[in-house]
Amino acid sequence: MASDAAVAIEFGCGGVLMNAAIAEARDPIKMTRAMKLAVEAGHLAYLAGRIPRKKYADPSSPMGGLI
Repeated sequence: MASDAAVAIEFGCGGVLMNAAIAEARDPIKMTRAMKLAVEAGHLAYLAGRIPRKKYADPSSPMGGLI
């Protein structure tokens, strides 16, 4: 799936093999375009960098004065 390709590239993989995904799709042309866009999106996300993971949830909005 295209989302799997995006995740793989986002995690730093150098490439994705996708013969079956395209060859067995109902519309191989559209699947090819979806895979291309997914890999580009994953690469941009990788370059942008992710925020650091936190051990516990931390709201980004202030909670003071809400209740």
